[in-house]
Amino acid sequence: EVQLVESGGALVQAGGSLRLSCAASGLTFGDYAIAWFRRAPGKEREGVGCINTNDGSTYYQDSVKGRFTISSDNAKGLVYLQMSSLKPEDTAVFYCAADPNILLFSIWNYYDYTYWGQGTQVTVSS
Repeated sequence: EVQLVESGGALVQAGGSLRLSCAASGLTFGDYAIAWFRRAPGKEREGVGCINTNDGSTYYQDSVKGRFTISSDNAKGLVYLQMSSLKPEDTAVFYCAADPNILLFSIWNYYDYTYWGQGTQVTVSS
């Protein structure tokens, strides 16, 4: 059974940094794309970063490029989202998601991901 557990969410001031972790179990790293999504109050779920755990390729939503970095530690079964220069508009529940069959053109389609974590709250104060 695939399980994803996020951690690291917190209250942080604007301009600050935070690192989220996604602990993945029950899947084989190298076979999955793992992405971070977020859902802000009243907004649609938005993909922010995705990593191909096979070759390490990373992809970012334009709104976070240069501020967020996604990485993985395949040996430990962890995927990280390092966030810096945080803005109040980054406030959201952040989720990690995984799927073995994500195509490049669909990495931001949340409905194409099979497995989801429970989410972790990130709040950025102004």
